[in-house]
Amino acid sequence: MNKKYLLPFLFLATILTLSACSGKLKPLAQEYVTAEPQPLVTIGGQVPVTINATFPAKWFNKKAVVTVTPVIRYAGGETWGTSYTFQGEKVRGNNIAIPYKEGANVTMLSSFPYIPAMKKSELYLTFTAQIKNKVVILPDLKIADGVLSTSELIDAAGFNGAIAADKFQRIIQEAYDADIMFLIQQANLRPTELKKDAVTEWKEIIKNADEAPNQNVAIEISAYASPDGGFKLNNTLSENREKNTKTYINSELKKMKVADVPVDAKYTAQDWEGFKELVSASNLQDKDLILRVINMYNDPETREQEIKKISQVYLELANTILPRLRRSRLTANIEIIGKSDEEIAALANSNPSALNVDELLYSATLTDDVSLKTKIYGEATKLHPQDYRTWNNAGVMYFKQGEMTKAMQNFEKANSVQTNPTTNVNLGVMALMDKNLNKANLLFGTGAGVDELGEATGILNVEQGEYQKAASNFQNVNTNNAALAFILTNNYSKALQILNAVPVPNGMTYYLKAIVAARTNDTNGVLSNLKTAISMNSELAQEASIDLEFVKYWNNSDFQALTK
Repeated sequence: MNKKYLLPFLFLATILTLSACSGKLKPLAQEYVTAEPQPLVTIGGQVPVTINATFPAKWFNKKAVVTVTPVIRYAGGETWGTSYTFQGEKVRGNNIAIPYKEGANVTMLSSFPYIPAMKKSELYLTFTAQIKNKVVILPDLKIADGVLSTSELIDAAGFNGAIAADKFQRIIQEAYDADIMFLIQQANLRPTELKKDAVTEWKEIIKNADEAPNQNVAIEISAYASPDGGFKLNNTLSENREKNTKTYINSELKKMKVADVPVDAKYTAQDWEGFKELVSASNLQDKDLILRVINMYNDPETREQEIKKISQVYLELANTILPRLRRSRLTANIEIIGKSDEEIAALANSNPSALNVDELLYSATLTDDVSLKTKIYGEATKLHPQDYRTWNNAGVMYFKQGEMTKAMQNFEKANSVQTNPTTNVNLGVMALMDKNLNKANLLFGTGAGVDELGEATGILNVEQGEYQKAASNFQNVNTNNAALAFILTNNYSKALQILNAVPVPNGMTYYLKAIVAARTNDTNGVLSNLKTAISMNSELAQEASIDLEFVKYWNNSDFQALTK
């Protein structure tokens, strides 16, 4: 027969063969397959799905082998999931066997790496089947529409940034001490004590502080007697030491023309606290025994008597410890008052070199202008390049302005000066922006004590699909990311509270408010917040038009007008 006429017959024969085989393995009906969740949802950058399928009784040919593969199809491409292969009960193989008469229920798990195009997509089951050596064509079965990708709204670029704190103090408290020593059972001031260097230097400190325009000074006198000799004697002795010392100090202040410096004087009859301190720091052989005696007896006289019983030790106490307790302690309490905010701000702008590093870092906290902060921190890196804080904080400012290359350069410079937890947290967030979750996790592990660590870790938690942990880490953080974590845990009141407290709301702030409104059936809230969101960021109109959060509003004419 002529080949020209033979081909149609061969083609028809093939169709009949396939049809005959297909008759033994019919298309699987929609009613036998479910996909969970509906719609599909992103978790940790993946789109997981659980497919439950039923092969009904007498459906699965005893000699058939069927491979089922889920696939997500979207504009411009498709992504395939995990394949499962099943076989009839007369097939020799290691696949899951499906009995012909009873049929079977099967569960197939799959996960797809998420890409934004999946927002508008369809999930299908595809079938590759054969009976013996003959291919059976089964149609694809659609089982889900679209992917709810709300978790993907997490944005590491929305991190506040970890600022290395300044150590600026408006008022610095300093104390300077000097001791005037007394002989046993005496209260008179000896010239040798009054002329010694420590007392002379102490008086000079008082005079300098009084003359300084930014310092305040106050004097304390504390007079003591050692614990030996009985309470009555020591009480009178320490009181006289206090009076004599105060008279002397007042006289010296008058000679130095130091006026209006308050002098507070007090005395302690028996300085048991000082005694314990000196004994504890000593090398006395039986010091532990002495300390036990002090703790055992509250009565001063009993203490003294018990200690004296340790004769060998008491002799050493009398020579080395007790003389050091017969004293008047002079304390100069000095307040150094730093520059005012106005002075610091003015110098930061006109003459930053006139400020020390902590004053300069502090000056950046006096403004909310990111450009001005960037300028201040930039000057700080020039004036104080060996202080990692200057580089770290400059990096945070570049981060806030979206200049990620400059941010990274400054963070790396900060760590080259001194590896530190604050910069590691910032570098961890930079790693999150590159989707390098392992590196971020390692860096956050070195960030203990950094205030912003919780916020940074919360972003990582969302990226990993751990929403409850994220919500816990976002406590007391008012950012879009924090609100998103609470949306993902269905805590809408907390999410809305955070969104209302965002210091500088942007389009995404209102977009998230619209999501909260959609989930709580507030149509007016959806429309009003979307209107504001789109007015601030026009790209959100297209986002909303395919976002399954708003699927029930897609046919709303006002929604359509907003998102067209």
